Amino acid sequence: MPKVSMFNTKGEQVGEIELSDDIFGVEVRPDIMHRAVVNYLANQRQGTSSTLTRAEVAGGGRKPWRQKGTGRARHGSIRSPLWRKGGIIFGPKPRSYKAAMPKKLKRFALKSALSAKVVDNELIVLDELSLEAPKTKEMISILKNLNADKKALIVIAGKDENVEKSARNLPTVKTTYVNTLNIYDILDYDNLIITKEAAELVEEVYAG
Repeated sequence: MPKVSMFNTKGEQVGEIELSDDIFGVEVRPDIMHRAVVNYLANQRQGTSSTLTRAEVAGGGRKPWRQKGTGRARHGSIRSPLWRKGGIIFGPKPRSYKAAMPKKLKRFALKSALSAKVVDNELIVLDELSLEAPKTKEMISILKNLNADKKALIVIAGKDENVEKSARNLPTVKTTYVNTLNIYDILDYDNLIITKEAAELVEEVYAG
């Protein structure tokens, strides 16, 4: 079982915690993690881009000039794609970008990302994280104490408005719950800060 140091909000080591091999000690597979990230980003796309074809552009009901005798090229509509303000050829239309990925493989990719954080010493476990009131300055101070003031993902067990509001104004910090944890966020942030309670919940939720 991987054993990591546990800190308090002052940055002092208060002990060690043993993490589950099944979650934080699996083989790190960059190929599977890459596939999961691509899948996640594809599923985030809205696919609402839309352009108008010549059949949908307003106007152009009559022929702009007669077929022969004018010396100009023949045209049947001013809404042809050749004309300014004409229709668009092969332009984007609303579509779904959703891609399927086996649930077991997706879960393994998440475990692989968590294990990579342990291997790279980018996982910080806190004994607890609680604030009396929403204060951004206090959150900045905690992150500095933990040497995680660059890009940090904070994982908490459940809703905590004081913690969330304290981190909300920091552009390089994001707060998430155990049940909304995803591989993209884990890999996108330099440090993964997780409370002891959240770590235990992760082991419970993602076991197997």
